[in-house]
Amino acid sequence: MSIEDEVIEKARKAKEASVKLGITPTPIKNAALEKISEKIQNCSDEILEENKKDVETAKNSGASPAFIDRLLLNEKRIREMVEGLRQVASLPDPIGEIVEGWRTRHGLEIRKVRVPLGVIGIIYEARPNVTVDITGLALKAGNAVVLRGGSEALNSNKILVKLMREAVEGLIDPDAIQLIENPSRELVKTLLRQDRYIDVVIPRGSAQFIRFVRENSLIPVIETGAGNCHIFVNWDADFEMANRIIVNAKVQRPAVCNAVRKVLIHSKIAEKYLPQLVNVLKTYNVVMKGCERSRKIVSSLLEATEEDWYEEYMDLTLAVKIVDSVEEAINHINKYGSKHSDAIITGNLKDAELFTSLVDSSTVYVNASTRFTDGGQFGFGAEVGISTQKLHARGPMGLREITTTKYIVYGSGQVREL
Repeated sequence: MSIEDEVIEKARKAKEASVKLGITPTPIKNAALEKISEKIQNCSDEILEENKKDVETAKNSGASPAFIDRLLLNEKRIREMVEGLRQVASLPDPIGEIVEGWRTRHGLEIRKVRVPLGVIGIIYEARPNVTVDITGLALKAGNAVVLRGGSEALNSNKILVKLMREAVEGLIDPDAIQLIENPSRELVKTLLRQDRYIDVVIPRGSAQFIRFVRENSLIPVIETGAGNCHIFVNWDADFEMANRIIVNAKVQRPAVCNAVRKVLIHSKIAEKYLPQLVNVLKTYNVVMKGCERSRKIVSSLLEATEEDWYEEYMDLTLAVKIVDSVEEAINHINKYGSKHSDAIITGNLKDAELFTSLVDSSTVYVNASTRFTDGGQFGFGAEVGISTQKLHARGPMGLREITTTKYIVYGSGQVREL
């Protein structure tokens, strides 16, 4: 069997498994998730050993610290995976939910019912915890998965998928969990042509990578990920609050998609607040760039070019721009942002409501860090991804976002007349 044929066969097996999985009772799906969580917890040493191989290879190839952070698994992150699976198991099962129902004038009883999508193809880079998070959500919502992680995390993904398939044996069909191991980009194209077996593709990674998937897929694509996130510090902002939020959003995990990349500052407070922000971020080794107006206030700022405003910094780099109004901040974000997560720091409701109404992003915050855009933080247990488009889902994608609906119609012999 050729490598291409192997990809097709895995997609076919996932499709077959999805049919039975779609009608599997909730207690059995929950039991499968519990078995996976137990297996991962009990085999953490084995997982960390395989992850260590990936991390060492990445370090030897000169990967950035930010990339290493996304790739790394440790005891804390394994605990988070386990806890996430258990939280997903505890959530209400969306499958079978009657979204709405009514009776027509002909006496037909119509019900709109929530059902699984079927088979979800996930194409992603680096983060091996995604392998577990997505699989747990997919199984709970009655979906099979075909996973294609990046070559940099291959050892980690192989052991995680092996353990998950072993864990669900006897409860659900292990073929509902498939991993494409070969790293060839040509095989990604093969996968993207399997519209007969795969119902939706969700790519996670850089904007360039997501564009590649969108342009080569015969399967519907839900775009996720790219996070050129902004925080606007308004004229009446509490400086201490703003500093705390910006440090958290920039420094905690600078490589993740919900980290802040740009800070906009109202001109009324710029001369007082900008030097303070620069001093605070200097202690965290943040490299700061600025617009012409901000560099007149703090001359040590590097020059921010037009390309910088579009850039999704994956490290401790931050660009600052001074604006004259909340409207200017909104226009800047809508032009340069990636429709992911943006925030305003303000003390007045009028500007907050204007900002939240007009910023065209999946998640908009008032006086809070953009780092909360996350399925676990939203109470979903985990997330399949953070959709930055408007169809079929937007924002962190939990259980309901990986389902669809169908109409079930009950009659008593009715026929339609002309």
